[in-house]
Amino acid sequence: MVDAQRATIAFLSDPVSYGPGVGGVERLETHISFVFLAGERAYKLKRAVKFPYLDFSTVEYRRQACEAELRLNRRTAPELYLKVRSIVRWADGALAWGERGDIVDWVVVMRRFGQEQLLEAVTRSGRLDSRLLYALAVHIADFHADAERRPDHGGAKAMRAIVEENDACLRATRGARLPERQIRELREQSEEWLKRVGSLLDRRRRQGKIRRGHGDLHLRNICVLDGKPLLFDCLEFSEEFASIDVLYDLAFLLMDLEHLGHRAAANLVFNRYLDLTGEDDGLAAMPLFLSLRAAIRAHVTATTGGEAEAQRYLGDACAALCTPSPRLIAIGGLSGTGKSTIAAALAPELGARPGARVLRSDVIRKRLFGLDPESRLPGAAYSRDVTERVYKALCDGAALALRAGYCAIIDSVALKEEERRSFVEIARRAGAAFTGLWLEAPPDALLARVGARKQDASDATREIVERQLLIDPGPLDWQRLDAGKGEVQTLQTVRAALGLT
Repeated sequence: MVDAQRATIAFLSDPVSYGPGVGGVERLETHISFVFLAGERAYKLKRAVKFPYLDFSTVEYRRQACEAELRLNRRTAPELYLKVRSIVRWADGALAWGERGDIVDWVVVMRRFGQEQLLEAVTRSGRLDSRLLYALAVHIADFHADAERRPDHGGAKAMRAIVEENDACLRATRGARLPERQIRELREQSEEWLKRVGSLLDRRRRQGKIRRGHGDLHLRNICVLDGKPLLFDCLEFSEEFASIDVLYDLAFLLMDLEHLGHRAAANLVFNRYLDLTGEDDGLAAMPLFLSLRAAIRAHVTATTGGEAEAQRYLGDACAALCTPSPRLIAIGGLSGTGKSTIAAALAPELGARPGARVLRSDVIRKRLFGLDPESRLPGAAYSRDVTERVYKALCDGAALALRAGYCAIIDSVALKEEERRSFVEIARRAGAAFTGLWLEAPPDALLARVGARKQDASDATREIVERQLLIDPGPLDWQRLDAGKGEVQTLQTVRAALGLT
């Protein structure tokens, strides 16, 4: 139906249409829109297309979609989304901006940014760092917290509809030569997962976990503007597809990071988001969510001619549903032994995608007081009663992750024998393998590392380390490992102890 918009496309491609100061126009295309980059602005035109999941076939439908896009995206990126403008045809047949004449189309006007600012470009160029990923997780968590609750959507029925829609769309992409056997196996495995987590999905719907989210949260719909990540281009054309479980919303980003080979980044965002939101009760559904997101990318990519890429996404969709047996790893030792660094490095390698759930005592303690992980706590927050609550939360979180089929890593000092025994018991009850690792390093190294920390969840000081050094931890039946020779060698030692080499 592009012929119906030929004149509009020509108008938007002409620098003269934008007035003085615009010397050229760049055009970008997706399967549902054209974006024209002119001067300091971007103008987004909906394609006159109709698919099973959207309808932009009339001028009125495109107007409604443009207005919805402006309203919904101002929730996360008000600095990007400026207004909706109409394009009209005058009596002499010429096209122009304005209200006079017959309206032929509508566009969303946005602040322009460089393609190198897309998170996909940042990721591919190696500019992705933990600071940006932490900020992104916070941005998404805050967005979900404020998003409108939609109990009339979501649940097992909605997920089943997506499974069926994906299956139909994948089968319709014959030109991409997607393996029929793989498509069939994906449908069968997805049906089995729906049976397994259907009641969980319905329970989360009743608990208010279905929100009017982004709906299309992949790397090309996130940009870095003025040093901070912004979600944009949310799914505006379907309340059904965008009113979803918050973890299903997050899953698109995690899947996309993994697809580009950045599982460590996906695991970091995954854990940070859960630390901030406490959405661990939905973990059991995450493999299905990741698979559905990869399947969507597979059939959308296939429609745009990306045969090889579509096949890779289909492989991702199947792989997400093949989850290894869960295990619990506890990493203990005095402050400064590098427990958190090792836990973060190990997590992406373990278990179901996007890796293990890391449960850090310092982060949990902050959450008990309603604070961000890097906030500082007073001494009273380290009383015996609070510490007991922290260790109970560590055990509860590990049990939840193991029941959901995920590996868990507990990161805590664990100086008391009963604390260490409680971790072993959690694994036993879950029927999961357990490994306890005790990291050790010379006192001078511990003191130097703690003294050099900045913006860390740990409140440990040199004085605290000195007090810890005086405490007898009691019998240690965990593997005792030397953590005094640097991060790289310690990680190699730990990986060997876990049989990961």
